[in-house]
Amino acid sequence: MNKRAAKDNSLRTTVVLVTLLILLALFMTELEPVFHHLFAMQERPMYRQESFINLLGAHVALVLVSSGSALVLALAAGIWVTRAGGREYQSTVESLVAMGQTFPPVAVLALAVPLIGFGERPAYIALALYGLLPMLQAVIAGLDSTPEAVVDAARGLGLSQWQVFRSVELPLAAPVILAGIRTSVTINIGTAAIAATVGAQNLGSPIIIGLSGFNTPYVLQGALLTGLLAITTDCAFEFLSRRTQRWKLAAQ
Repeated sequence: MNKRAAKDNSLRTTVVLVTLLILLALFMTELEPVFHHLFAMQERPMYRQESFINLLGAHVALVLVSSGSALVLALAAGIWVTRAGGREYQSTVESLVAMGQTFPPVAVLALAVPLIGFGERPAYIALALYGLLPMLQAVIAGLDSTPEAVVDAARGLGLSQWQVFRSVELPLAAPVILAGIRTSVTINIGTAAIAATVGAQNLGSPIIIGLSGFNTPYVLQGALLTGLLAITTDCAFEFLSRRTQRWKLAAQ
């Protein structure tokens, strides 16, 4: 299979998965007879406190905001510690960020709730901290892997420092950085489910309510959509990864 065919295939797979995810969220309640059949002992096997499409939208928004915040921090810190002025602080920054990764998100939520209350805000903090390390390591690894000879050649052509970064370093580092973002976002999609424990409505709500009420169908419905969202996002990143490879080749 050539590269163009592989790229087209990843795009088609992503479109199919997005369509399937939206349809399942819209029409999950139509599957109630199936859940009644599978869990005959369960009196109410279908989660109806909130529509699944609204829960899906809230879940996506939570992941986007927290992962976006983590990416901004990772890019700022990663660029700084790979420049001459910040390189001596690289190990210190990595250690501090690694400490954030060692705190379980549940513990961060428990510490944040008394300070800023229930809802989405403590979840944003916990998920951003948890997703920061893979992104920072990817930014540092990507920028450090840029061949010095290529950078010197760009400077020799008269490019300014900003032009060298934008036209040479960033395109060459893009595949590695995107791989770190892909890992972080995929982990965040699954971890975001625990935000329901502090009152944030998302796909974790049926899972948490199902666990506390011994209602396995609720857990299955929330987990099914969360898992499909993670797979869909991973396929979308696969497509983007192939695009960044072309950007990298153009910069070499």
